[in-house]
Amino acid sequence: MSHLGHAFENYNPLVREGLTLLSRRNMLKAGLAGMAGLSVPELLRHRAIAAESGKPISHKSVILLWMAGGPSHIDTWDPKPHRPFNNRGPFSPIQTAQPGTFICEHLPKQAAMLDKFSIIRSVDCRKSSHQPNQVMQTGNREAAPRSNPKGDKYPAIASIIAKHCGANDPAMPPSVAFFKHTSHVAWGGWLGRQYDPFVGNKAAVLPELDLLGKSLNRNSGADVFRLPSELSFDRLGDRRALMQDFDQIRTGLDQGGSMDALDHYGQQAFDMVLGRKAQQAFDLNREPESVRARYGDHLWCQQTLLARRLVEAGVSFVTLDLSYHTASGTWDNHGIPGGVYGGISKGLKPLLPTFDHLLTTLVSDLDERGLLDECLVIAMGEFGRTPNMGTQGSTDGRNHWPVVMSMSMAGGGFRHGQVIGASENDGARIKDRPVTPADLAATIYHHMGVPLDLTYDDERGRPRYTVEENGQPLAELV
Repeated sequence: MSHLGHAFENYNPLVREGLTLLSRRNMLKAGLAGMAGLSVPELLRHRAIAAESGKPISHKSVILLWMAGGPSHIDTWDPKPHRPFNNRGPFSPIQTAQPGTFICEHLPKQAAMLDKFSIIRSVDCRKSSHQPNQVMQTGNREAAPRSNPKGDKYPAIASIIAKHCGANDPAMPPSVAFFKHTSHVAWGGWLGRQYDPFVGNKAAVLPELDLLGKSLNRNSGADVFRLPSELSFDRLGDRRALMQDFDQIRTGLDQGGSMDALDHYGQQAFDMVLGRKAQQAFDLNREPESVRARYGDHLWCQQTLLARRLVEAGVSFVTLDLSYHTASGTWDNHGIPGGVYGGISKGLKPLLPTFDHLLTTLVSDLDERGLLDECLVIAMGEFGRTPNMGTQGSTDGRNHWPVVMSMSMAGGGFRHGQVIGASENDGARIKDRPVTPADLAATIYHHMGVPLDLTYDDERGRPRYTVEENGQPLAELV
């Protein structure tokens, strides 16, 4: 849980700034830190500088549906119906809205509206592993903590966007992640913990499930927005006024005006807490019942509705960890006898109808609201699965296969209704058009307006390129 910091860390709440007057400020800062912080003054200042320089502030966003564990490409988006059973698996293919393109029979809703999607069947995810899941979420093959001691230092794509773009509304955090375990998502790394995603798990009331996806008959409590019993929003507002009084003393000693600027952005950070926009965005009760019913009451479906609400409110990047258990992820379909890693029939099959529903409902909803061109929706995991079933003593399980995987995209103003790349006849290797993690990152950055030659500094102050391995946006899409 080392990443569960907060965005007000730069206020240094435990550092004394005086002997008498300013010690109360320390108390205030510590209290705000405990509320998890919805943004930081640095992000607000960055956006203001961008606006003053004439650079347009983007209203674009990304929703990443993270299929933690690595879904089988052969049993989802790249069926091999003419192969022997041990290779093709138990599912049948179905025709899609794109003539000549077939996907798994358990994804009928996506098949019917495939003109809104692009399927990529040639993703080269070598070096990608899981727990932690870093390579595909950073776009960098070296972001592999199991093999690289510095693997967790490479910043998430979401964190790069948080730093370069900020949020689309200063009342919202730039990046939000819902996750079952901290090892399922990537973090700020060398950028600093202030660019970690805001932890959405405790900001919304959501049903709680056990490791197998069974209801625990209770909900989470949206604790992040709850103040201590002795502290009301009015009292917090009074403390903000007190801090402003103290800052005026410091501002009077500042001839260059830098303190005035700091106070301005600091006040906006306060307003994120005192203002209720973020709290309202996380509140599903504010959504019409008809819309809530449309998405459904499954945890993943409600989180997907939250993702739409968040990007609509101004969040730039939302990550949904579609997993029940805290280990490697629910999509890790080894089929190990007696374990939680169900195979293709017992493990993967029950997941697909829910996934099919939430994915297509999200894309349809964004489209109807006029948001789809602005919001890029991505569904993927860490890697594909082995071409043949029966690994690790199972009858229909598939092991990890980082040689090739499939993924799906929609929205973002891209050209969709196509299949990009292909695997070999048995799904074992890439046949044509390899797509690397860096290509994926470059495509996302292209959508968000992040320069592809952007750099950041590592712990030694050396610049590192955000996009390495000569990654390029997918020409078929852009």
